[in-house]
Amino acid sequence: MRVDIVTKEYPPEVYGGAGVHVTELVKALRTAIDVEVRAFGADRDEPGTTSYGVPAELSAANAAIQTLGTDLEIVGDVAGAEVVHSHTWYANFAGHVASLLHGIPHVVTAHSLEPLRPWKAEQLGGGYAVSSYIEKTAYEGAAAVVAVSEGMRQDILRSYPALDPAKVRVIYNGIDVESWRPVSDDALLAQYGIDPSRPSVVFVGRITRQKGLPYFLRAAERLPQEVQVVLCAGAPDTPQIMAEVQELVRGLQQTREGVVWIDDFLQRDQLCAILTAATTFVCPSVYEPLGIVNLEAMACGAAVVGTATGGIPEVVVDGVTGRLVPIEQVQDGTGTPLDPERFVADLAATLTEVVSDPERARAYGAAGRERAAQEFSWAAIADATAALYREVTAAGR
Repeated sequence: MRVDIVTKEYPPEVYGGAGVHVTELVKALRTAIDVEVRAFGADRDEPGTTSYGVPAELSAANAAIQTLGTDLEIVGDVAGAEVVHSHTWYANFAGHVASLLHGIPHVVTAHSLEPLRPWKAEQLGGGYAVSSYIEKTAYEGAAAVVAVSEGMRQDILRSYPALDPAKVRVIYNGIDVESWRPVSDDALLAQYGIDPSRPSVVFVGRITRQKGLPYFLRAAERLPQEVQVVLCAGAPDTPQIMAEVQELVRGLQQTREGVVWIDDFLQRDQLCAILTAATTFVCPSVYEPLGIVNLEAMACGAAVVGTATGGIPEVVVDGVTGRLVPIEQVQDGTGTPLDPERFVADLAATLTEVVSDPERARAYGAAGRERAAQEFSWAAIADATAALYREVTAAGR
């Protein structure tokens, strides 16, 4: 069986969880089936991988239209595949059109949903209406839609009620616990100004509305003075959210020591070392289909404090691998807390509880690594994905 996987992100151009997912899934699938990767971006030298750029004629077009142009460059090359599998709206158009053109099933993996990210209009302008149309069309025409958590599955069915629920399957994100592992590197910590003898709370993620970083920065004002705040954060969606985060960080730095902001691109072992040294990792997201970053932190032996939203409660077991922070949210797609002050206060109180009990935090971390290894292996995820490919090809005969 040949499967063509279409993705915007693929090494070395990976900047989020979807790219990590595709990278690891392809690696695991290739042990059993023929996989061709069709990725956006610069040329790559990996066998079975082809890169596609924006057509020159669209160099001045809206970013969403440039995306569709790249997708059309891909469509013809999918000829000969038995299944086309797309990841994120950026690739959905290529998958949908290739499915129609070549008469093959299209599988979509949902890593996020455009209806639940209305702030993307700040970034894409009118292109957000285009991305939303493409996603809806692709999902409703797909042979199967993969949700990375049960919470995500429910979001998909609410967002796209025309979908047959039987077509929406849960296959979790995964983690490679051999690559993501506890790493000790005091020299690296010193390089970035992190004191391993002091408790720390670490955030890792892009600076986007969905990641909830401003809520964490406000909660950090209430943490005990000895607690370090370590931000591994970059790639802002908009100048506006970047300015908001910069102002909040400056305010924190004026009132406490040990506020570290790392906007460098960190290699995996460097990030492992920072996560290993953390007393706790924080995931303050207001929208998170699963939260692969939580699995990365767990694999490094870090306790996790996360928002009880989306797929996070399917990863973080409250009182076992960390703590969940309750949140009531506006049902307008933004994920905004109904009572932002209460959410910030609850987040601060939960973080304080965990960082104030290092022994319990270490126990959470040990349980988290064990859970990541047992429940979220890429081999099991690849097996489930390959079984879905066989199912949709059989149904199409």
